[in-house]
Amino acid sequence: MVTLLLDSTQLEVVLSPIERLLSFRKSSVRIERTHLRKVQLTDDAWTWLRGVPSPGTHVRPVMALGTWKSAGGDDFVVVRGRRPAAVIDLDGEAEFQRLVVTTRHGLALVQALRLETDSSPTDVIDIVTGAIPTPSGRGARAPRPATV
Repeated sequence: MVTLLLDSTQLEVVLSPIERLLSFRKSSVRIERTHLRKVQLTDDAWTWLRGVPSPGTHVRPVMALGTWKSAGGDDFVVVRGRRPAAVIDLDGEAEFQRLVVTTRHGLALVQALRLETDSSPTDVIDIVTGAIPTPSGRGARAPRPATV
Protein backbone atom coordinates (compact mmCIF):
# COMPACT_ATOMS: atom_id res chain seq x y z
CA MET A 1 0.00 0.00 0.00
CA VAL A 2 1.53 3.32 -1.05
CA THR A 3 1.46 6.51 0.97
CA LEU A 4 -0.23 9.50 -0.63
CA LEU A 5 1.04 12.93 0.42
CA LEU A 6 -0.73 16.13 -0.53
CA ASP A 7 0.21 19.77 -0.16
CA SER A 8 -1.03 22.98 -1.75
CA THR A 9 0.90 22.37 -4.98
CA GLN A 10 1.31 18.62 -5.55
CA LEU A 11 0.20 15.05 -4.92
CA GLU A 12 3.03 12.66 -4.15
CA VAL A 13 2.81 8.88 -4.45
CA VAL A 14 5.53 7.79 -2.03
CA LEU A 15 7.11 4.51 -3.07
CA SER A 16 8.93 2.17 -0.71
CA PRO A 17 12.41 1.01 -1.75
CA ILE A 18 11.02 -2.30 -3.04
CA GLU A 19 8.26 -0.48 -4.97
CA ARG A 20 10.87 1.80 -6.55
CA LEU A 21 12.91 -1.25 -7.53
CA LEU A 22 9.96 -3.14 -9.05
CA SER A 23 8.61 -0.05 -10.84
CA PHE A 24 12.09 0.90 -12.14
CA ARG A 25 11.85 4.40 -10.60
CA LYS A 26 14.53 6.25 -8.67
CA SER A 27 12.06 8.40 -6.75
CA SER A 28 8.42 8.86 -5.84
CA VAL A 29 5.86 10.10 -8.35
CA ARG A 30 5.00 13.80 -7.96
CA ILE A 31 2.09 15.36 -9.80
CA GLU A 32 1.23 19.05 -9.72
CA ARG A 33 -2.31 19.59 -8.44
CA THR A 34 -3.08 21.66 -11.52
CA HIS A 35 -2.64 18.49 -13.62
CA LEU A 36 -5.28 16.50 -11.70
CA ARG A 37 -8.47 16.18 -13.75
CA LYS A 38 -10.59 13.40 -12.28
CA VAL A 39 -10.43 10.88 -9.44
CA GLN A 40 -12.47 7.69 -9.56
CA LEU A 41 -12.66 4.92 -6.99
CA THR A 42 -12.86 1.28 -8.06
CA ASP A 43 -12.99 -2.13 -6.42
CA ASP A 44 -11.05 -3.76 -9.29
CA ALA A 45 -7.94 -1.88 -10.39
CA TRP A 46 -7.02 -4.60 -12.89
CA THR A 47 -9.80 -3.50 -15.26
CA TRP A 48 -8.19 -0.05 -15.47
CA LEU A 49 -4.78 -1.22 -16.67
CA ARG A 50 -4.15 -0.46 -20.33
CA GLY A 51 -1.14 -1.19 -22.49
CA VAL A 52 1.99 -3.06 -21.48
CA PRO A 53 4.53 -2.59 -18.68
CA SER A 54 7.46 -0.64 -20.04
CA PRO A 55 9.33 -0.53 -17.68
CA GLY A 56 7.46 -2.29 -14.94
CA THR A 57 6.66 -5.51 -13.14
CA HIS A 58 3.49 -7.48 -13.82
CA VAL A 59 2.46 -10.67 -12.03
CA ARG A 60 -1.30 -10.96 -12.48
CA PRO A 61 -3.26 -11.01 -10.10
CA VAL A 62 -0.55 -10.41 -7.49
CA MET A 63 0.98 -7.06 -8.48
CA ALA A 64 1.52 -4.52 -11.21
CA LEU A 65 4.05 -1.73 -10.67
CA GLY A 66 5.59 0.78 -13.03
CA THR A 67 4.86 2.59 -16.26
CA TRP A 68 2.26 1.15 -18.61
CA LYS A 69 2.54 2.34 -22.22
CA SER A 70 -0.52 2.43 -24.46
CA ALA A 71 -1.89 4.33 -27.43
CA GLY A 72 -3.66 6.61 -24.93
CA GLY A 73 -0.40 7.62 -23.23
CA ASP A 74 1.69 6.48 -20.29
CA ASP A 75 0.08 5.42 -17.02
CA PHE A 76 1.78 4.83 -13.68
CA VAL A 77 0.37 1.94 -11.68
CA VAL A 78 0.85 0.46 -8.25
CA VAL A 79 -1.69 -2.36 -8.03
CA ARG A 80 -1.57 -5.10 -5.43
CA GLY A 81 -4.01 -7.98 -5.30
CA ARG A 82 -7.74 -7.36 -5.47
CA ARG A 83 -7.86 -4.24 -3.31
CA PRO A 84 -9.79 -1.00 -3.80
CA ALA A 85 -8.00 1.60 -5.88
CA ALA A 86 -8.02 5.22 -6.96
CA VAL A 87 -7.82 6.01 -10.67
CA ILE A 88 -6.54 9.56 -11.21
CA ASP A 89 -6.79 11.05 -14.70
CA LEU A 90 -4.24 13.76 -15.49
CA ASP A 91 -4.03 16.39 -18.21
CA GLY A 92 -1.65 16.21 -21.17
CA GLU A 93 1.06 18.31 -19.53
CA ALA A 94 1.81 15.76 -16.79
CA GLU A 95 4.41 12.99 -16.98
CA PHE A 96 1.60 10.41 -17.05
CA GLN A 97 -1.95 10.36 -18.39
CA ARG A 98 -3.29 8.32 -15.47
CA LEU A 99 -2.33 6.97 -12.06
CA VAL A 100 -3.85 3.70 -10.85
CA VAL A 101 -3.02 3.11 -7.19
CA THR A 102 -4.43 0.52 -4.81
CA THR A 103 -5.29 2.18 -1.54
CA ARG A 104 -7.90 1.72 1.11
CA HIS A 105 -7.82 5.49 1.58
CA GLY A 106 -9.34 6.46 -1.78
CA LEU A 107 -12.28 8.27 -0.19
CA ALA A 108 -9.89 10.21 2.03
CA LEU A 109 -7.91 11.21 -1.07
CA VAL A 110 -11.03 12.54 -2.80
CA GLN A 111 -12.01 14.48 0.33
CA ALA A 112 -8.48 15.86 0.85
CA LEU A 113 -8.32 17.11 -2.74
CA ARG A 114 -11.42 19.22 -2.04
CA LEU A 115 -9.84 20.90 0.99
CA GLU A 116 -7.27 23.66 1.15
CA THR A 117 -3.95 22.37 2.39
CA ASP A 118 -0.79 24.09 3.51
CA SER A 119 2.60 23.99 1.84
CA SER A 120 4.02 21.01 3.76
CA PRO A 121 3.30 17.50 2.40
CA THR A 122 0.79 15.70 4.62
CA ASP A 123 -0.67 12.21 4.46
CA VAL A 124 -4.21 12.43 3.05
CA ILE A 125 -5.57 10.51 6.06
CA ASP A 126 -4.23 13.15 8.46
CA ILE A 127 -5.79 15.94 6.37
CA VAL A 128 -9.24 14.36 6.32
CA THR A 129 -9.33 13.23 9.96
CA GLY A 130 -8.33 16.68 11.15
CA ALA A 131 -5.11 15.47 12.75
CA ILE A 132 -3.46 18.26 10.76
CA PRO A 133 -5.36 21.58 10.74
CA THR A 134 -6.06 23.16 7.37
CA PRO A 135 -4.93 26.75 6.65
CA SER A 136 -8.42 28.06 7.46
CA GLY A 137 -7.75 27.02 11.06
CA ARG A 138 -10.27 24.20 11.03
CA GLY A 139 -9.53 20.53 10.88
CA ALA A 140 -11.33 18.62 8.17
CA ARG A 141 -14.35 16.67 9.31
CA ALA A 142 -15.42 13.23 8.24
CA PRO A 143 -18.51 13.30 6.07
CA ARG A 144 -21.85 12.60 7.72
CA PRO A 145 -23.65 9.49 6.57
CA ALA A 146 -26.59 10.18 4.28
CA THR A 147 -29.97 9.86 5.90
CA VAL A 148 -32.66 7.90 4.15
